[in-house]
Amino acid sequence: MRIAIDAMGGDFAPKAAVEGAIEASKAYGVEVFLVGLKEEIEKYITEEDKKSSHINIIEATEIINADESPVHAIKNKKDSSMVVGLKLVKDRQCDAFVSAGSTGAFLAGSLLKVGRIKGIDRPGLSPLVPTMKGSCMVIDVGANVDCKPRNLLQFAIMGSVYMEKVMGIKGPRVGLLNIGTEESKGNELTKEGYKLLKEANLNFIGNVEARDITEGVCDVCVCDGFVGNVLLKSIEGVAATVFNALKNEFMKSFKTKLGALLLKGGLRDFKKRFDYTEVGGAPFLGIDGIMIKAHGSSDTKAIRNAIRQAKLLYDNHCVETIREEILNSGVDNENEQ
Repeated sequence: MRIAIDAMGGDFAPKAAVEGAIEASKAYGVEVFLVGLKEEIEKYITEEDKKSSHINIIEATEIINADESPVHAIKNKKDSSMVVGLKLVKDRQCDAFVSAGSTGAFLAGSLLKVGRIKGIDRPGLSPLVPTMKGSCMVIDVGANVDCKPRNLLQFAIMGSVYMEKVMGIKGPRVGLLNIGTEESKGNELTKEGYKLLKEANLNFIGNVEARDITEGVCDVCVCDGFVGNVLLKSIEGVAATVFNALKNEFMKSFKTKLGALLLKGGLRDFKKRFDYTEVGGAPFLGIDGIMIKAHGSSDTKAIRNAIRQAKLLYDNHCVETIREEILNSGVDNENEQ
């Protein structure tokens, strides 16, 4: 498998991207193409790395910054690490693209340079959220702030394919995020979306509330990007607050410090479940190629795991299966841009 890496994207680029790619190449046997400023990339590649891993460098002289207009940057910075990496996938020179760079540019570039799977109106950004029973995919979390009912159905189909193929969950439970569990709850979008999901060939369990997501009531949580983004950042904020509060409590006295020492193993496992670096990134499902958006503050471990996730999607033929499922579902495509 060949994976393009945006070596200049993220807070710790290019060091984290290069080192993560090298580790992933050795661990998973993938061939990686580091895209960016050659001189900067080579600083973190040793002679031993060149011999023991499948590393290639693709020169790209421009960098897209987080504060730039996404569409303008993609159209005008044609020699940026982001655009060059996306083009490698578009031209089938690489099977996947991983970037910790600007989310807006990543989403815009994926649509403009690679394109959608035929039949998909709106691709969805879809991270995994930790729950008491494992993980739940939330789709969409920001790519589409305004949706139509059929978009929710397409999100559900794509999320189900991922959870079954990659996570190994047979008949993943699909829930529609709403303000109540009753079928009559919600706005026009969720009411109409409910009807489509109920009629689809999915394991649809009905409406779910935000407070129940982390309890593990569903495996795929469907929502529009505005609501999904609020949900995701609320979960991240609460998790960070809980960890900081626990740390402060355990540091109060000798007794609490001793208690923390005794609980060290359990606390480590608890923190690991909420650590984004363990997953690496969120797949942008619905694009005609494997796209993984890594967190902007990704370190070496996160990049390595983002590459591992790309390999899982590749090995399990997720893009092809989504294409087949959308075709078989009969969902109309109005060719939205």
